Parts: sequence; C-alpha cells; structure tokens
Amino acid sequence: MLCQFRRRDTRPTLADLVPVPGVYPAGRLDHDSEGLVVLTSDGALQHALSHPGAGTEKVYLAQIEGVPAPTALAALAAGVPLGDRRTRPARIRAVPEPRWLWPRVPPIRHRLSVPTAWLELGLREGMNRQVRRMTAAVGHPTLRLIRIRVGPFTLGDLAPGEWREVAAGDRPGA
Repeated sequence: MLCQFRRRDTRPTLADLVPVPGVYPAGRLDHDSEGLVVLTSDGALQHALSHPGAGTEKVYLAQIEGVPAPTALAALAAGVPLGDRRTRPARIRAVPEPRWLWPRVPPIRHRLSVPTAWLELGLREGMNRQVRRMTAAVGHPTLRLIRIRVGPFTLGDLAPGEWREVAAGDRPGA
C-alpha cells in the first residue's frame, strides 16, 4: 500500500481503503513498512505530527536480524552516523515479539541459522528509511518494521486495512 491518495501505477493506495474526502497523511510509511498512518484535514495537526522541526515522537517495533549486544543498543540510543549526518538520540529497548502481531504478506525471509530480535524505537526525526538504515549501521538489518505510535495517536487494536475516525474533541491531548 502506498501512503498517498493519488494513484501513479497499479499498487493500492490509501484511496482504496479510506472513503473520506479531504484528508491527507501526516507523515508516510515506506512501501515495506506497516502500521499506523495518521490522516487529517487539520493542517496545523499535520504539521505538528510530520514536520521534522516539531520533534513529535514516532514509535516503531522492528524485527531485526541477529540479537544485538548492549553496545549496538547504546549506539542506536546515542545516534548513528548515516552518510553526511548523525541521527538524533533515540529511545531504544529490546522487547519480546508482540503477541497481537498479524501475519506479514509477503513473509519476512527466515534463516534457521540466524536468530531475530525485536526492538522498540522512539524517534523524533524522520529521515528516509531511518530505522532500517540505523539498524543496518549497527550490523542488524531490519526485517520487519511496524509503526505503533505517532505523537499521541496509537495503533491500538487496529488491524491492517482498518481505520478509525477520531473527532477533534476526542483527540489525545485535545
């Protein structure tokens, strides 16, 4: 699914799921990622959630290849060099595989000789494919990436393809 409403090719877009006119994504997920996308018609809210300078935390669950040593977790938390800049410090913790997890289509690659681990990462910036690039930089490529929170909005019990309308007065922090 592409995180846009305009169709440019044959891949499904948000327009295939959300029959609400006049809303736009507050941030995007890359084609290989899953999870929460906040849609809004409120320009100020969209800016607060998606503009890098706003510093809104986005929280992800990442299934990574291998089991990271404490030094790898410390490097992720401190920020890692990615090309011409270093990422901001991040909130990192190892977590168990989520019980509520839905099957991924297509499934991730599975290698019997290489274990996987799960991390929860909280970021306050939004570089292109940042989580994937960060985990790869410390030797643990991301196999699966799920966004579970954007600012005060959480994925909760929404399944893939489901959406929920939140009235302005019911909005977290309102």
